[in-house]
Amino acid sequence: MSEFGKAKAEIVNEKTLADQWTRLSSYDVDYTDSRGEKHRLKREIYHRTPAACILLYDPARETVVLVRQYRLPSQLAGLPAWMIEVPAGLLDGDEPEAAIRREAMEETGFRVRDVRFLFKAMTSPGAVTEIIHFFAAVIDTSDRVADGGGLAEEHEDIEVLEIRLSDAMAMIEAGDIHDAKTVILLQWATLNRASLQ
Repeated sequence: MSEFGKAKAEIVNEKTLADQWTRLSSYDVDYTDSRGEKHRLKREIYHRTPAACILLYDPARETVVLVRQYRLPSQLAGLPAWMIEVPAGLLDGDEPEAAIRREAMEETGFRVRDVRFLFKAMTSPGAVTEIIHFFAAVIDTSDRVADGGGLAEEHEDIEVLEIRLSDAMAMIEAGDIHDAKTVILLQWATLNRASLQ
């Protein structure tokens, strides 16, 4: 048995600090470490509902469809406030595949035919509960059936970008793309390009 078989964590207190767009809680946790020593940990957790994201890839043109939109945390971190990302959104009670089909259409105007589920992951498990479902889909120019740009009633202001996959990879190295889910999907696409035909 690993030494970590002795480790355990018990939540002893939770307090809601904010509950507007989403909930922020403070926790006290009694943590027994791998050496058997007990510690009181204090953590603040941001409760996010599940989300989905998708890589839209056109093999004929070797392009990906990305979006650019305003992100306050990026601005606060001193990075470009208008981030380049893959289409994504909250599930809002839908199954992940239905949600990502909806989000792809709303944000990019692309109708997604065959959706491939890849994996799910937490991108910031130290403080955020969000689980993101990652998808990929092959598209072509005939699949763009609307303008995209987001929903006016949600005050979305989204620019649709079509970028060669190789150029998008170079944008990661240049620091122009710094969104984790986008970096993950672009790297996945580069490694698995043969399966995206």
